[in-house]
Amino acid sequence: MLEFQDLSFRYPDTDWPLTFSGNVAPGQCLAVTGPSGCGKSTLLNLIAGFLSAESGSLRWQAQDIQSLPPWDRPVTSVFQEDNLFDHLSVHDNLGLGIHPGLKLSREDKAAIDAMLDKVGLDGLARRVPTELSGGQRQRVAVARALLRRTPLLLLDEPFTGLDPDTRQTLRQLIRDQRDQGTAIVLVSHDESDVESLADRHLRLTA
Repeated sequence: MLEFQDLSFRYPDTDWPLTFSGNVAPGQCLAVTGPSGCGKSTLLNLIAGFLSAESGSLRWQAQDIQSLPPWDRPVTSVFQEDNLFDHLSVHDNLGLGIHPGLKLSREDKAAIDAMLDKVGLDGLARRVPTELSGGQRQRVAVARALLRRTPLLLLDEPFTGLDPDTRQTLRQLIRDQRDQGTAIVLVSHDESDVESLADRHLRLTA
């Protein structure tokens, strides 16, 4: 279980810290909602290790993970910026989700091809991200995250720029991941995403 209790972070030139408490178990999806500026993305960055809390606790399976650098945490993140490598092909961007050195087995390559087919990008494997639309880049980012199969998945507005059919396809893939035991924290302003995916709900206020 992911547990965060009184986890706080203060931005420079602000009077009050943002403080968060909540939990999500393996096989559950926690939706985090609230108005702009309430700290939704900040919470994900704290969990991922890209920001450091000034106080509070953050535990995964009862173990403190705040001292761990981002690359050692059991976390995969999809943020609003897709963070793709523009000099690598779509296929190799997905391959990084399996092995950071792209040392891929035949089975790994088959898994990449299958995922590309699932997200509707099977004909674009050799293109580079600069040749893709914004929605296509977002699909690559989500597909890469799903291939990593870490115990904890963080999603920050993962369906931005997607058409309704693709949105529904990715929702189903994320539901499948949840049902296989992944703990998911989802930030979304879209109520239909929350209703479709979430088991729990954390509402933040400004």
